Amino acid sequence: MIEQGKPKHHDLRMQSRKQLDISGVSNVESFDSEEFLLQTELGHLTIRGQHLHIKNLSLEEGLLSIEGQIHSLVYLEPGAPAKNGKSLFGKLFK
Repeated sequence: MIEQGKPKHHDLRMQSRKQLDISGVSNVESFDSEEFLLQTELGHLTIRGQHLHIKNLSLEEGLLSIEGQIHSLVYLEPGAPAKNGKSLFGKLFK
C-alpha cells in the first residue's frame, strides 16, 4: 500500500500592503528591515519592502505575520541558490 504524504498547505493574506499573514512557513532563513527569505511548504519565498518586521512567528504552527511597507513577493524556482541570506533576485536588484 502506498502512503500519501501530508498535503502541502501555504496561504498568503495581505492587508493594504502593510501586513502580511503567511501559513505553511517551515523556516525563516534570513530577515532584515528590507528583505525576508522564507522556506515555505511550497518553496522559498522572498519578501521585499521597507521597515519590515516580525509581528508574530510560530514555526510549530507554520505561521508568520510581517508588518511594514511591502513591495514584492517572489518565489524562487526550485534549485535556485539562496546564498548569504540574500536571494538571487535580491542580488539582481541591488
